[in-house]
Amino acid sequence: TSGEGGKLLVIPIDGSHWLSMHPVVEKLRDKGHEIVVVAPEINLRIHSSPLYTLKTYPVSYTKEFVEAEF
Repeated sequence: TSGEGGKLLVIPIDGSHWLSMHPVVEKLRDKGHEIVVVAPEINLRIHSSPLYTLKTYPVSYTKEFVEAEF
């Protein structure tokens, strides 16, 4: 049977959670889904990609803080 891709909103947690989700996001995009990833503007591994639309939101912490926590 054929399917039609839908719209997906992904709100990952930075770090290993995103590293595990990223291949799934890529596969879903390959299958025709339109994907929006929402992430804090300060993060370590969630970056823009032609495979999805990245929307960021402001946070009150610095990149140094995030690096120290991880």
